[in-house]
Amino acid sequence: MKDLLEIGGKTIKSRLFIGTGKFSDYSLMEETIESSGAEIVTVALRRVDFESKKDNILNYIPDRCTVMINTSGARNADEAVRIARLAKASGAGQWIKIEVIRDNKYLLPDNLETLKAAEVLAKEGFVVFPYMSPDISIAKKMIECGAAAVMPLGSPIGSNRGLKTEELIRIMVEEVKAPVIVDAGLGRPSDACECMELGCAAVLVNTAIAISKDPVNMAKAFREGVTAGRQAYLCGIPKENNTASASSPLTGFLRQDK
Repeated sequence: MKDLLEIGGKTIKSRLFIGTGKFSDYSLMEETIESSGAEIVTVALRRVDFESKKDNILNYIPDRCTVMINTSGARNADEAVRIARLAKASGAGQWIKIEVIRDNKYLLPDNLETLKAAEVLAKEGFVVFPYMSPDISIAKKMIECGAAAVMPLGSPIGSNRGLKTEELIRIMVEEVKAPVIVDAGLGRPSDACECMELGCAAVLVNTAIAISKDPVNMAKAFREGVTAGRQAYLCGIPKENNTASASSPLTGFLRQDK
């Protein structure tokens, strides 16, 4: 059987979501998205020029991809809701990554304002993906209000520090009855692999790919890391032991017949 992700009314093959910020030009971004195999692509609404056909970032996103507008720049729930409604009215679709940030130093999400926005937008029919600090209680409330998934950070945005919230993510995967998608901070393909080994539904990567020396091939590396981690999770990763366990018999093979 094929291992597909059912989310937001769509069936998705690729569990690598990709962001569109920090690329040197749109053509490179387009080539990178192609090489990643991603089917979900996030775009900040403020980067979309709907009046320009040549410089409209949406024209460089492959047709197979679903665009997830993010509410980057929103500092409270009202601003996030306003951005989402503008995106829908402009024809950018109803998939929304809610991003509410008031912390200018570490860019950590405001979970309470994010929850408020999720409640409003889910009622209006948006497919809601809240970006959040990993908190099991808030995550459950977001799913209860209609969010399609939760997107906890691995570490601060753009830090490339990897999965620093591992234990909290592990708990969320076990306890939240919805897809958990790790977003922010993943710096290496092995970080993405680790997330998938925990049972996460997907990962979203932007900075580590976009600022690498070779974004096209780095995207391939992340794609392969996600695939490897997912396959390992499905196979059942053996538990750790505190003692050794021989892979071959240690007795019987040195006996001599008398």
